[in-house]
Amino acid sequence: MEYKVKILDIEELAPEVKKFIVEKPINYSFKPGQSTIISINKPGFEKKKRSFSMTSINKNKELEFIIKIYNDREGITKEIDKLKVGDILLIGIPFGKIEYKGKGYFIAGGVGIAPFISIFRHLEDDKELDKNFLIYSNRTHKDIVIEKELKRMFKNNIKFVLTREEKSGFYNKRIDENFLMETVKDFNSYFYICGPRQFVTDIKEILANIGVKKEKIIFEGMS
Repeated sequence: MEYKVKILDIEELAPEVKKFIVEKPINYSFKPGQSTIISINKPGFEKKKRSFSMTSINKNKELEFIIKIYNDREGITKEIDKLKVGDILLIGIPFGKIEYKGKGYFIAGGVGIAPFISIFRHLEDDKELDKNFLIYSNRTHKDIVIEKELKRMFKNNIKFVLTREEKSGFYNKRIDENFLMETVKDFNSYFYICGPRQFVTDIKEILANIGVKKEKIIFEGMS
């Protein structure tokens, strides 16, 4: 099934990262962390499809997506970058691997934070977020999305990692085994990982070496 939805608002959150607010179809429901297939309702673009995560929660009247724009690739995000308020997107039914199973550590790389945002907002709404911890890695400070909201939600249960910039108050090194050993208090917790595929692979290997059980690692890689 496919739905036509109008773009209601567009906002740039970081370099090559935009937030899109779109209409929500009647009775459209999804689990926090899920994605959907999006294409553009324009001749020649209806069949160019890609999955994107909802960053809103079900009680919101609109759908929200945070999308990384790749202008160096001949793909759908290059065309999405050209869209304006009032243009129409085609969205499918919800799906996805990321699902909240219990308290734990969320480890995100770049716009891999997107599927987690809906989970965070849902948990905060249910007053359950304080049981979790976020590790959020980006190249530079300006690449961080919704920094203020994340700080407000997690308070002291958050660490920002910058891999290509040294900045006071931030961890200026890559996530490695030593970093996780210093940061994680309970390796019996769940670990939620999302980001570029190599990022996800590296974190999974580190956790496996530490001894985290496979069933405790929930992940989704991005192209």
